[in-house]
Amino acid sequence: MIKHKQQQIHPADESGFTIIESLVAIVVVAILLAAIAPVIVISTATRVQSRRVELATQATKAFIDGIRTGAITTVPSTLVTLATPTAAAPRRVSDIAGTPATATTPAISAITGRPQDYLINNVTDMPTPTSATGLYCFNKNGTISNPDCSSDQFYIQAGRIVQSTGANDGYRLAIRIYRADVDFSKTLKASTDTTKNRQKTFTGGLGDRQAPLIEMTTDIGNTNTTFQALCRRLGTATNQACQ
Repeated sequence: MIKHKQQQIHPADESGFTIIESLVAIVVVAILLAAIAPVIVISTATRVQSRRVELATQATKAFIDGIRTGAITTVPSTLVTLATPTAAAPRRVSDIAGTPATATTPAISAITGRPQDYLINNVTDMPTPTSATGLYCFNKNGTISNPDCSSDQFYIQAGRIVQSTGANDGYRLAIRIYRADVDFSKTLKASTDTTKNRQKTFTGGLGDRQAPLIEMTTDIGNTNTTFQALCRRLGTATNQACQ
């Protein structure tokens, strides 16, 4: 009689993960994702905001070029008129201390700087907009529309700082660039003498859409603008008058 031996089954050399090991792996991965997620969010938001500021800068340059070349025919309606600078009351950006008279030079009175004559740094001369009325539009296709339009990228608020109303005297162009998704039902922001309210390049979210991306001024003139016109607008040297 032949006896059959029962074959023994040998366990495999490698066994699978246990449930506990799998759960530990899931927990470790979750912790790693939670740790790096804020970094990814901040990095992405900052990159998007930087690109937004870059595009706003390009829109500003295009708008200035359009004004200078006459391609934009509607001049800004907001007007800030300056007083004429004189030798007794020159226009300066910053304060200048007075100096006593000497044997060869006269005394020079102290001068109080008037940066507001060079920049739109208050919301009285150029109030923040409450609607799209009066704003230029910069669209994604690169076109700039005259005021009272609808924008899909940026709204441009512009104003003129002038010393006179002469057609050839030129003016200082003041510009604020707002995002197209700005909420006009809420108060918009702008920088003042003491507070800088422009949007920051570094952000951990969507950025402050109520604040301007760009705030700047530049001089606009033409071939007929005289040196005297520039002198009256930009200011005079101490104890000197525009010649």
